[in-house]
Amino acid sequence: MTDSSARTATPASEHPLGQPRPQLTSVPARRRGLHERASTRLLATIGVVGIATILGAVLVSQNVAGWIVGVAVGLMSVILTGRLWSRQA
Repeated sequence: MTDSSARTATPASEHPLGQPRPQLTSVPARRRGLHERASTRLLATIGVVGIATILGAVLVSQNVAGWIVGVAVGLMSVILTGRLWSRQA
């Protein structure tokens, strides 16, 4: 039989050893509003499109095959967008 008290979850604000979790920044944590989150994601998405456009223009100017340009731009866009959406919850 296992002891169920050993499985109790520690609060997110506490260190596993019972010590308070250290604050890593001098700015206190705050919730972002809907408008701020939406505008941040929109601006970052525009940045991803801009980077993809620049990459495509550079590859085309170097006479790279069209399918390679498509694959490179597509992969880079997916990777950057995935990182963008996973970091901003």
